[in-house]
Amino acid sequence: MKTYAGTGRRKTSVAQIRLISGTGNVLVNRQPIEEYFTVETYRRDALLPLELTKTNGQFDVFVTVRGGGKSGQAGAVRLGVARALVDYNEELRGALRPAGVLTRDPRMVERKKYGQKKARKRFQFSKR
Repeated sequence: MKTYAGTGRRKTSVAQIRLISGTGNVLVNRQPIEEYFTVETYRRDALLPLELTKTNGQFDVFVTVRGGGKSGQAGAVRLGVARALVDYNEELRGALRPAGVLTRDPRMVERKKYGQKKARKRFQFSKR
């Protein structure tokens, strides 16, 4: 039984994915995906590459995800699953690339600047 691996990152989240041929069980940090990602949108986003390539019931997916919030973690899982599928079969790249799931989203939180409230918001200016 061959294992296919992929790593995904998004914002400050890192997800490590293992695909093993099976029945379609998905475990995230040793919990069923329904328990970990309680929002349906996050579950759909995380498993989008499996739907795009029509490999939904072929693999058991084991996910370890750390850092960030649920949205960033779902994005990291999506990239990791897509990379693992390409590791499984290079021809699936043609279905995944146009959907944009193989692209690492480079957007990160901008750092807070000194003398300001946040990264761009400033303290109220008073002329007098």
